[in-house]
Amino acid sequence: MNRDIKRIELPLQENIVDTLKAGDYVYLTGILYTARDAAHKRMQEALDAEQALPISLEGNVLYYMGPSPAREGRPIGSAGPTTASRMDKYTPALLDLGLKGMIGKGKRSASVHEAIVRNKAVYFAAVGGAGALLSKAIVSSEVVAYDDLGTEAIRKLQVKDFPVVVVIDSQGNDLYESVASNN
Repeated sequence: MNRDIKRIELPLQENIVDTLKAGDYVYLTGILYTARDAAHKRMQEALDAEQALPISLEGNVLYYMGPSPAREGRPIGSAGPTTASRMDKYTPALLDLGLKGMIGKGKRSASVHEAIVRNKAVYFAAVGGAGALLSKAIVSSEVVAYDDLGTEAIRKLQVKDFPVVVVIDSQGNDLYESVASNN
């Protein structure tokens, strides 16, 4: 496996996504959005009602994270990933609408795996339990939709050198599966 560190500017471009391989270490810089269970449910309700989503998904990355309150002088509190599979029932539709990346922790369902390949997208993992360290890569945080959801509102994050690992690449290679088969 290639262990070179890649630095990528967001939003994601398809030609960049094509270069990412399962197991790659990546630092993301730019804008990403947070969305968890309640925000995903609300976006699905908007799609079902043929309404516009509150953010453009085209080329964007969703981080499955609900932050803790910010400490004085910081844009956000602890910002660790949540279990990605909780969003799996909503994810294929969002990928089909142009979402290019997701950040979470844990395995994804077969339908998400297929949608990642179909849409030439990528699934990244952030280190669980390291939310305080991850928050240091967040330059700014702003609620942009569903403010009534509190910590599950959609936030726009400006990140600099946000550390992630490619788990599922656009060709369907899955780091979790390859590690399990080598043991």
